[in-house]
Amino acid sequence: MAPVLEKQLTGAAGQGDNNKEDEEGQNLWTSILSEVSTSSSSKLPSGKNILVFGEDGSGKTTLMAKLQGAEHNKKGRGLEYLYLSVHDEDRDDLTRCNVWILDGDLYHKGLLKFAVTPQSLPDCLAVLVADMSRPWTIMESLQKWASVLRDHVDKLKIPPEDLREMEQRMVKAFQEYTEPEVATPSSPRRAPTSGEDEAIVLPLGDNTLTHNLGIPVLIVCTKCDAISVLEKEHDFRDEHFDFIQSCIRRFSLQYGAGLIYTSVKEEKNLDLLYKYIVHKLYDFQFASPALVVEKDAVFIPSGWDNEKKIGILHENLTTVRPEDPFEDFIIKPPVRKLVHDKEINAEEEQVFLMKQQSLLAKQPATPTRGATESPGRPASNSPRPAGRAVQSSATTSPMASVKKPDPNMKAGAANEGVLANFFNSLLSKKTGSPGSPGTGAVGAGVQGSAKKTVYSCPY
Repeated sequence: MAPVLEKQLTGAAGQGDNNKEDEEGQNLWTSILSEVSTSSSSKLPSGKNILVFGEDGSGKTTLMAKLQGAEHNKKGRGLEYLYLSVHDEDRDDLTRCNVWILDGDLYHKGLLKFAVTPQSLPDCLAVLVADMSRPWTIMESLQKWASVLRDHVDKLKIPPEDLREMEQRMVKAFQEYTEPEVATPSSPRRAPTSGEDEAIVLPLGDNTLTHNLGIPVLIVCTKCDAISVLEKEHDFRDEHFDFIQSCIRRFSLQYGAGLIYTSVKEEKNLDLLYKYIVHKLYDFQFASPALVVEKDAVFIPSGWDNEKKIGILHENLTTVRPEDPFEDFIIKPPVRKLVHDKEINAEEEQVFLMKQQSLLAKQPATPTRGATESPGRPASNSPRPAGRAVQSSATTSPMASVKKPDPNMKAGAANEGVLANFFNSLLSKKTGSPGSPGTGAVGAGVQGSAKKTVYSCPY
């Protein structure tokens, strides 16, 4: 009996150990599945979208390609697509953020239906691009593209309760903004409270979030390196840039938007722009405060600004009032037309002489003041004695066309006749050829006279 009892006790002990091992294995698998489930839920969400609006030539594609880390020199048409790589170092996770760039022509606004649907709208961030090299177009451009976005959101026909929830989320995010120095890692957008779980929020101002789209909006001013050019070439002063910033910030309040000045040429605020975008879309930690000191590197996060802070800019306005129309003070400079000097081609010598001959032939014979007639003698102002021309050969010499002036002609007419004959002789004589046979010294004399008379002719 003793050996059997011992065997039974041993078997019972072995079964207990097996049950314990099975329980430990089950707990191990449970913990692994729980860890996998937690890590999968903490992955970066996919399907986030950035919608980019702006005028042609404002630098939309160049800006987004720079954030992508690529040099993009091609200009697209209609609706362009890019993507930004978003890396979470803490989770060691990587995802892509879709970037849709709408063409600057309003004709293509219907293509937004391929980028934004009722299901994807809550995962969108709108970027309105303004060109600082053409500041006179900024406000008109912002109003136009914000209206395009607003009309498209209305066409999506999102259920009212869903849209109201999105709008309330925007209001809450705006009200709960706190300075990065005060924020805590667990709640980066909310200041710690004493004894209360909820932060105390202030009511919105009269002109704040009056155009709530239910999605975050960011205004990006590009080409801010052109500010120095505006100062040198168009006499812009600090007052102009304060007025421009004031108008943009008041517009930003209506949409609850952030504002950032950038320059791809100088690579200014590009890293800050990327961090702010992933902060708004993926809720990454963001610790950069507002920047309002440098006029070409302004950064104002959504929720920081208000009418009182904007009023500080109004203190520097002396020749304009804050409520004055934007286009009355920020005037487009006149276009300076480039005047190109026309190239003048000199006519050929023979063509010029023929024109002069035709002009002399059409000119009526008029007496010259002070000229007197002498019977039986030619006019005294004739450049050559008439008898020398008669001695020349009439058949072979080009001087045969030079005829003796009529003694009865008046002095002015004789002078014009001599000039006409002179031009005829030049036309009939080839340039650089020797005198014709039979001309003798007379031809040589005329040739020499012609060379001297070209520059001293009274006509």
